Amino acid sequence: MRCSLRLLCAFCLLTCATPMAGESPEGAVDPESLLPPTLAWDGTSRSLIAEADDPWRTPAEASGFQTTPDYETTIAWVERLVEASPRLHKVSLGESLEGRPIWMVIATAEGAATPGELHANGRPILLAHAGIHSGEIDGKDAGLMFLRELTVGESLGDLLGEASFLFVPILNVDGHERRSAYNRINQRGPEEMGWRTNAANLNLNRDFAKLDTPEIRALVQAIDRWQPDLYIDLHVTDGMDKQHDVTWGFHGSDSWSPNGGAWLEERLDVALTRDLEAAGHVPGPHIFSMDRRDPSRGILKWVGGARYSDGYGAARHLPTVLVENHSLKPYEQRVLGTYVLLASSLRSLGEFGEELRIAVETDRERRPEDVVLGWTRNAEPNPDSMEFPGVEVRLSESDISGGERIEWTGSKVSLEVPVFEMTTPSATVEPPPAYWIPAAWAEVIERLRLHGVASETLSEPREIEVAVYRLGEPQYGEEPYEGRFTVKAEAELEKRRMLFPAGSIRVPVNQALGTLAVLLLEPASTDSFFQWGFFLPIFQRTEYGESYALEPLAQQMLTDPEVEAAFHRKLKEDPEFAADPRQRLEWFYQRSPFFDERWRVYPVAREIPPDS
Repeated sequence: MRCSLRLLCAFCLLTCATPMAGESPEGAVDPESLLPPTLAWDGTSRSLIAEADDPWRTPAEASGFQTTPDYETTIAWVERLVEASPRLHKVSLGESLEGRPIWMVIATAEGAATPGELHANGRPILLAHAGIHSGEIDGKDAGLMFLRELTVGESLGDLLGEASFLFVPILNVDGHERRSAYNRINQRGPEEMGWRTNAANLNLNRDFAKLDTPEIRALVQAIDRWQPDLYIDLHVTDGMDKQHDVTWGFHGSDSWSPNGGAWLEERLDVALTRDLEAAGHVPGPHIFSMDRRDPSRGILKWVGGARYSDGYGAARHLPTVLVENHSLKPYEQRVLGTYVLLASSLRSLGEFGEELRIAVETDRERRPEDVVLGWTRNAEPNPDSMEFPGVEVRLSESDISGGERIEWTGSKVSLEVPVFEMTTPSATVEPPPAYWIPAAWAEVIERLRLHGVASETLSEPREIEVAVYRLGEPQYGEEPYEGRFTVKAEAELEKRRMLFPAGSIRVPVNQALGTLAVLLLEPASTDSFFQWGFFLPIFQRTEYGESYALEPLAQQMLTDPEVEAAFHRKLKEDPEFAADPRQRLEWFYQRSPFFDERWRVYPVAREIPPDS
């Protein structure tokens, strides 16, 4: 009883000392006091803000962009707008772990409510969502303003005559409701914001390949069902201070979708830069400094793998833009910049959408001889440097950390910086005609179906010769990453006959999502189901040999001259092996027909081409 009381008292102390969501802890500092000075800004995009007497002012506008509304208030405002405009419909994509619907708004000239009705009008389709990281919520408030002007506000109503708009105001709905003024120490406003991860503490923008979260499963199924032509993922980034307020990145012409990437480079990137500059913003590429203290040493134009939205979009040939507003800019500036970006994107899609559709179809029909499994930083910078709009930095010795203190002064500087890109393949593979997945791996089969990857299901068993990977010693992640222990292993191909039971599937690579299938199923791919830990049981040993049986087994095997020569060579070359009786017996066991032939064999098989 004493122990239970002690635990109860400790629990009381912990809960009493921890503020609930929305409460300020006693003695808390003002978050604004921790941040560098703001840069003066007075963009013409301020004219987009609704007047005080406008009945359709958004909650953020009504607060002077000091606050962002909670989930209930946001959805209530959306529902009121949908009821007021025949151009809008609202559909649920699914539910979060805590049971909140994930809503999507459909904005079309005719008021389409289904995928069939949407595609019947023939116009290109833009999908955008906000709040995949719900502390980064600029896109939600910008999107509400944009929906208003597409409908009751009428200033942008003509855009729907050229293109349709799908908008998810909040993707991470549970994280959105974990609201606090202390969720993002590096971000300037709003006063309260949501949390980065979902209710299970999983980062949705690391889940596009593995599909562990209901939120991303719902989004990917929506992409497969509604088939947008352009996809925009709205974020806020931190890091070094700079003059850029709205930045974005995408996989360009050196990517899994080179034709769609070229359209992003030549059409959308040009339009976004032009329109944001005209509205008084400072747009730029999504970049990371090679040295935060001194950006002049070089910057990196980063692109994500298939676990991220931009990499996933490129892998499935859906042109995708990752938008990253700069966290140190005032909330009003960031929201207005996002509004301009959305309007510019929909306008560009309406103007050049047919070009984009041709480019995407070309990408879907490509059948490269080798598929790139990932991208790494180029060894050398681009031939041309970039004029980088930076902010002066002051460095000093810190008595607190014992290291270097970085302070941004708020003074603008212009720097000529080398630019490194990520267009160098980290690994490539020649894809097989198809992959074969045994029925036992039902979770992997189901995830492929959720992605929309086409497959053929066996109605009866079938035995065929295939190529499989024999895996070496596994290397596990040292700690959990996104709820999983990742794994890597060296692999060598070998041929064997395999029996695939009924319910197994054949995944042809000759399909629109063939590149995505390769990235998910090749074990060397960093976003494969293998490296995400879906196949960990293949590393388990389940049968063993006892020494009383292994001794006579070894004696019989040593009558083979080749076995005898190999054994004595091993004794000579490996002193540790020679000194370990168990290893010596195990050596024979692993070469005998008693040993598990499936141990460390990757169960996803590669179909052998007919002419091999």
